Amino acid sequence: MDYRLCATLDTGHMQMSRRIAAFLLVVAAFMIFEWINLGFNLADGHAAAFYVVHGILIGVNILIALALGVIGWRALRRR
Repeated sequence: MDYRLCATLDTGHMQMSRRIAAFLLVVAAFMIFEWINLGFNLADGHAAAFYVVHGILIGVNILIALALGVIGWRALRRR
């Protein structure tokens, strides 16, 4: 018997249409624009925790947008 701690599964390369790849790029650009715009439009007068939470939300969503953009860009370049 072959006991392994980590089994690997080779699924090959996934295929993505150009339309989906372009859609991911558009969504990524929109997310970056929208969250940076929100960051500049936060009103003054809130508690510090408000700004910390919204800063974390903005940072996480920009990272998600960058990941979507990279996936979309690589899919467009692969075709």
